[in-house]
Amino acid sequence: MTIDAKDFKQAMRQCAGAVALVTVGTDDGKRTGLTVTSACSLSDNPPSLIACVNRNASAHARIREDGAFAVNFLSEDHALLALTFSGQKGVNGDDRFAFGQWTQGVTGTPLLMDAVAAFDCVLAQEFETKTHSIFVGEVRSVTHSALATPLVYLRSAFHTPQEIRDAVTLGDLDARHLSWSDFS
Repeated sequence: MTIDAKDFKQAMRQCAGAVALVTVGTDDGKRTGLTVTSACSLSDNPPSLIACVNRNASAHARIREDGAFAVNFLSEDHALLALTFSGQKGVNGDDRFAFGQWTQGVTGTPLLMDAVAAFDCVLAQEFETKTHSIFVGEVRSVTHSALATPLVYLRSAFHTPQEIRDAVTLGDLDARHLSWSDFS
């Protein structure tokens, strides 16, 4: 049975995802990046994560060439930055870095200074699918802010976890405060 791409996309829009910028490039004028909700942790031994990138994205070939990339998870203050890196504002390539405050990681990749969390990675492995590559990055440095409110994409719009939490009604309100460690 073949699933219709439109139905698949509509179903995926019901699943909340953390919004991140995958960035690559060590030299001004040669940096690029894209907005994703397809980045997540893989392992803590060694510390690694995955980022799924469309092979048509400008960053795809650059990740392969440079052998390094960064994943910058965005805060609620970064919605415009997310739109800029998604191409919806008509800004391309290195020009996207005119927005936000950036520094270089140990690999030379652009790191967003006020990200919720920023992971500077070397490319460890790559897996190809029909349209995307799954890049496995071994983390070389990380920064994070416990005070920043994460940006989440859900139902074709940006949200914060607080907005989502306020909309949830549970029989046991304390269930909102459980963590994964409570189940293991």
